[in-house]
Amino acid sequence: MLVIQMVAGTFTGSVIYSHAIPALMGFLSMILICNGVMDDNRDQVLAGVGIFFAAGLLPFIILPFILGI
Repeated sequence: MLVIQMVAGTFTGSVIYSHAIPALMGFLSMILICNGVMDDNRDQVLAGVGIFFAAGLLPFIILPFILGI
């Protein structure tokens, strides 16, 4: 029973870090980029681009620690 709980916890954590958080960060970055371009605010555009790249790299950085690879 303990093994099933550990697998379920690892699976849930991996899905959150590989699918949910990057999607939310990508959505937020698109809003920042669009808003920054329309308002001529370079700081918002750069923040949006940074968050977008972080969303793309997040699974490759965090998942090996969660999965124990």
